[in-house]
Amino acid sequence: MSEGRELALRAGDAVAAKNAVDVRVLDVTGVFPVADYFVICSGRNIPQITAIARAVQEELDQAGMPYLRRQGTPESGWVLLDGGDVVVHIFNEEARRFYDLEHLWGDAKIVSREP
Repeated sequence: MSEGRELALRAGDAVAAKNAVDVRVLDVTGVFPVADYFVICSGRNIPQITAIARAVQEELDQAGMPYLRRQGTPESGWVLLDGGDVVVHIFNEEARRFYDLEHLWGDAKIVSREP
């Protein structure tokens, strides 16, 4: 398993552990020129989005790969954590419907988080 894929799956598990809604891990290799994986999820409210982002940051730190950049805030409805090969998008439900990244990157393969 590639390092990027493993990191994406770990991030997916971290957001799922915080009860994120509709967690998706997408392999955007060859589709998106900057990253290899997207992790997309929703939080129901500002405290949950904050907790999800914190969990991902801790997971990346434990993996020895701290994120490179953070954009957005829980209050804005979208937090993006850029880990280089892996980009984590944490939305509120309204912003997720608006941006519809799964549709925008529809050529990406869905990566199963199941063993």
